[in-house]
Amino acid sequence: MSSNMSIYTTLLTLESLDISLTSVIPVFMFGTLTYCIILFFNVTLLLIIALNQKLHKPMYILLFNMPVNDIVGATAFFPQLISSILSQNRSITYSACYIQAFLVHLYGSGTLLILSAMAYDRYIAICYPLKYNTIMSPNSLLKIIIIVWSIAFTEVGFLLGLTYRQEICSTKIVDTFCNNPSLMKLICGDINVTNYYGLSLTAVHQCITLFIMLFTYIQILYTCVYKRQSDAKSKAIQTCSTHLIVFLCVEFSGLFALISHRFENVSQYFRRLFGACAMIFPPIINPLIYGLKTKEIQRKIFAFFRKKTSPS
Repeated sequence: MSSNMSIYTTLLTLESLDISLTSVIPVFMFGTLTYCIILFFNVTLLLIIALNQKLHKPMYILLFNMPVNDIVGATAFFPQLISSILSQNRSITYSACYIQAFLVHLYGSGTLLILSAMAYDRYIAICYPLKYNTIMSPNSLLKIIIIVWSIAFTEVGFLLGLTYRQEICSTKIVDTFCNNPSLMKLICGDINVTNYYGLSLTAVHQCITLFIMLFTYIQILYTCVYKRQSDAKSKAIQTCSTHLIVFLCVEFSGLFALISHRFENVSQYFRRLFGACAMIFPPIINPLIYGLKTKEIQRKIFAFFRKKTSPS
């Protein structure tokens, strides 16, 4: 656009979903069903952990943060998407777009940080079992949770704060949902400082979480092989494989979606695909993996449904 526009009264336009009129209702129903499934799975996991005293242990308290984070991410993504599918209106206010971007990035950052905290917990439990209760005391656990969420809120808040309320020269969001890279493309003038900060923050965040995951995996596997305990080996493999599936799913889809905005020759369809995958699949996969792979949670779920279905 040739002139700067007031951000206070601007409606932004998200990228078209390219849905035909005959497909609107089926896609709307599929999106609504997917969102409901995500809420059901994650709320069920939350209730199982919260209502069972035997699950009030560091491992499960850390796990409790995962469905909370997944609900935040799904709620940031699905309601706006579903409503725009039904109304065929891809407009969103400037403030609402920033709120969505904040929640989307909070979800992404929170996922990696929570996985890192959970990996550290398993590392202490398997490598230093005699010191586990001392190291993972209630006070230490509370500090870990506070640190995780404080880092997530601080880095995302500062990242988006650099571009908030700057003059914009476009209203076209080049993505299916609001995020920091697409918001930066609206700004008039030089955005190199913000762009470099975003890339640096992403690189540091990815390197730290990747280092924690690799270090804990290697130490866990080394400890189990060194002790020559078959039950410990199987437990380690299950722990590592479970974390690795979730971590790689989030890491690959989220990182590609962010980096693709920095390169103009990347297909917009691939960018949209991986961006959507990062928002859809982890909130579905996480409760299934941790709910079905964890024996204690399995027993509580089966006991709950048996109680509901057994005759009085």
